[in-house]
Amino acid sequence: MIKQRRALRGALALAVAAGVALSALTGTGTSRADSPSAGGADQAELHRLLNRLTTVDGGPGALLHLRDRSGSTVLTSGVADVTSQAPVPRDSRFRIGSMTKPFVATVVLQLVGEHRVSLDAPVERYLPGVVPGNGGHRRKITVRQLLQHTSGVPDYLDYLNPQDILQDPLAHRDTRDLVNIALAHPPAFAPGTGWGYSNTNYLLAGMLIEKVTGRTWGEEVRRRIITPLDLRETSAPQDASAIPGPHPRGYVRPGRDAPLVDLTAFNPSVAGSAGGMISSGADVDRFLGALVGGRLLRPAQLREMMRTRPTGAADGRAYGLGLESRRLPCGGLYWGHGGDIFGYETASGATVDGGQATVMVNLDPGGSDAQSDDMKAAVQTALCQGRSTAP
Repeated sequence: MIKQRRALRGALALAVAAGVALSALTGTGTSRADSPSAGGADQAELHRLLNRLTTVDGGPGALLHLRDRSGSTVLTSGVADVTSQAPVPRDSRFRIGSMTKPFVATVVLQLVGEHRVSLDAPVERYLPGVVPGNGGHRRKITVRQLLQHTSGVPDYLDYLNPQDILQDPLAHRDTRDLVNIALAHPPAFAPGTGWGYSNTNYLLAGMLIEKVTGRTWGEEVRRRIITPLDLRETSAPQDASAIPGPHPRGYVRPGRDAPLVDLTAFNPSVAGSAGGMISSGADVDRFLGALVGGRLLRPAQLREMMRTRPTGAADGRAYGLGLESRRLPCGGLYWGHGGDIFGYETASGATVDGGQATVMVNLDPGGSDAQSDDMKAAVQTALCQGRSTAP
């Protein structure tokens, strides 16, 4: 993800220098924080972290939604719009980037539970001829390896020119074309012999869903997850460039001292089933609570989702099937995912004992190097405080 941010930053600098018709806005806004009148744990540390995100880290605005057995809490800091200085709406919708992956993985695992897909079958069975070549190795890639990022398939974002997107942000990007960009390059490793995060894996997972069900991945997410859980603030747009409902503007910063660029509106087909969804803090928390609580998957499939492998990250992060685990400073694990997409960064987590937390900052790329760490700290602090106040 760091490499992706650097590439986006470089392309943005070129685009701004070339006079690309994007709205460049300046200003950092004032820092605010608010919360509902509900009692509970001392929230001073959460306020401090949110304010740090909108001051030291440079984000225009930030939001945290915490849900546990005692209720929900919303905290905000900074502004939704650097021009109007409007505060961040407490019911904000925003692009969730790779937090889309747990939704997609859940649909695939539901199909596994229905005996329509086999986790350890080759992808070739469901998508014949889509992942060809390289001495036959790619034909051995399994569904499990896609979901766990152990396929070795290159990430198409490593080879996509972000300036092309910036020059025509509303253009449709065909999923098969994006996959082919990645497959034109050699694999990072033989299937099953390593771990490497690749957005191409989840484009292929979305294609698999469509092949097996006859409906798009977004339609299946809506039918199987959004509607049953009543996630009214969640959507899987195909080409729609607008974010429905109240939302902060999404900004990018092409360089350390460069003005902010408003990239709220763009066509999410460039992210697709790897990162194209829109949601809210409340809806993401409800989804994660239902997922780790066993309401969306049968026990066998949930166990498979939670069978992790190390990623090599210094913080001990381990990756399952579209769901990653980290250790909490107060003990135990939490489950979730992060998300980066033009204009927004998110971090989410849930514990099996009923706590969920989601943090959003409306700046990506372009925040400080500490932005992601501070977001992770906010999620962990929220989950630990939620544990301490649960009855």
